[in-house]
Amino acid sequence: MNLLFANDKTGHYPPSWYAASTPSLPPFDSLKGEITADVCIVGAGYTGLSAALHLAQAGRRVVVLEAHRVGFGASGRNGGQLGSGQRVDQQALETMVGKEPARALWDLGEDAKALVKSLIAEHAIDCHLKPGVAWTGSTKADVAHLHDYAAHLQDHYGYDQIETLTADACHALCPSPDYKGGLLDMGAAHLHPLAYALGLARAAKSAGVQIFERSCVHHLDHGTPATLRTDAGRVVADHVILACNGYLSSLAPSVSARVMPINNFIVATEPLGARASEVLTRDVAVADSRFVVNYFRLSHDKRLLFGGGESYGYRFPSDIASVVRKPMGIVFPHLKDVKIDYAWGGTLGITMKRFPYLARVGPNVLSASGYSGHGVGTATHAGQLMASAVIGETDGFDTMAAIPTPAFPGGGALRTPLLVLAMSWYALRDRLGL
Repeated sequence: MNLLFANDKTGHYPPSWYAASTPSLPPFDSLKGEITADVCIVGAGYTGLSAALHLAQAGRRVVVLEAHRVGFGASGRNGGQLGSGQRVDQQALETMVGKEPARALWDLGEDAKALVKSLIAEHAIDCHLKPGVAWTGSTKADVAHLHDYAAHLQDHYGYDQIETLTADACHALCPSPDYKGGLLDMGAAHLHPLAYALGLARAAKSAGVQIFERSCVHHLDHGTPATLRTDAGRVVADHVILACNGYLSSLAPSVSARVMPINNFIVATEPLGARASEVLTRDVAVADSRFVVNYFRLSHDKRLLFGGGESYGYRFPSDIASVVRKPMGIVFPHLKDVKIDYAWGGTLGITMKRFPYLARVGPNVLSASGYSGHGVGTATHAGQLMASAVIGETDGFDTMAAIPTPAFPGGGALRTPLLVLAMSWYALRDRLGL
C-alpha cells in the first residue's frame, strides 16, 4: 500500500482547519511528455520548495514533481512550531557527537530558524508568524530537566531568549492541571504551516521553477543524467533531490530503511472566544515533555489547535477526533464540552535517533528526510543545504550528513511492531508519571 494514497483523495488537501482557512493556489498542470532540467525535485513540501527556490535564484533550471498538491503532506498539516536548535537537545547531541560538532549543529539549527523568518519577510508570506514556544513538564523531574537545559543553553551557547517557568508562572501562561513548570523560548516561533508552504510555492514559481502537481514519481533511473518517470511523462535531469520525507516509499530503499513513516493527528475546536484564556494567556505555542508529545496553540480565530496521538500502520483511524480528545482531556479537562470542528491526520518521517537523515543516494542524487517533528525549520534549511550542495558548496550538507543514522531493526517486516512495543511502554510510563 502506498502511503501517498492510503488516507487521502488524490489531488486534494485533507479536511483540515489549515486548508479551510487559507486560499489554495490555482492547480499546477500534471507532467505530460518528456522535459529536461538541471535539477528535478520530488516533493513540493518545505524541503522541495526551499531547494527549488534557492536553485532557481542561483540560475538553475528546476522542475518539481508533486504527487498531489503543493504543501499536501506534513508541510501543510503540522503543528506550525518553529523550534530552536535541532530535534535532539544539545546535551544529548554533545554525548552523541562531541561538543564541537554539537555546537556546529546548534548553529545550523539557528540558521534554519533565521532562514524561515527571512523567507517569510522577503517574500511577504502571510502565515501569521508569531514569537514564542513553551516547553512544559508533567512531572517535577521533567521540569528540573527543562530548567537545567535552559541554563545549559545560556552558559554554553550564549542563548538568552529562554525564560524558566515555575509551576505558578506556567499555570499563569497555560492553566492546565497537567503541567508543573517549564520554559518559554521567545526565539522560537509558530505559524500557519500550509500558508507558509503556499507562500514558498508562489516564490518558487516567480523565480522560474516549473511545478507539476498530480505527478507521482514511480521510477528513478540512476545515471548521468538521471530519469524520473511518472504515469504520463518523464524528466531527464543532471541532478535529483528527493524531498519526500515519510512518503519516500521505494524510490530510495537505503533511505527508507532509516526513515520510518508514522501518523500524527490534530484537531481544531470551535472558536473559543473568551474561553481562549483557559488554554493560553499569551499568543505562544506549547509542546510538552511526554514521549508522544502533545502540542498546541491558539489559531488567529481563537480555536484550540491540539495535536496528540500517533499510529504506526498505514491507515488513519476512522474517528480522529476521539483519538485526540484523549490526550486533550488530560491537558484540558475543563474543555471536555468544547466542540471539535476539524480533525485530520498526517504522515511524517522519524529516525532511530530523531535526527534528520541527509544522504547522497547516488553521485547526483541527494535526499533529506526524517525530521521527526522538527520540520518547519529543519526541512526548509535542508532544502537550502541541498541546493548549495548541488551548486558545489557542501559544508552544511556534509555536517548534517555526517551524523550516523542507523537503520531500523528488522527491516519493513519488524520495525513497525517493534516500534509499537516501544511506544506502548513509553505511553504506560507517561500515564504512571514515571
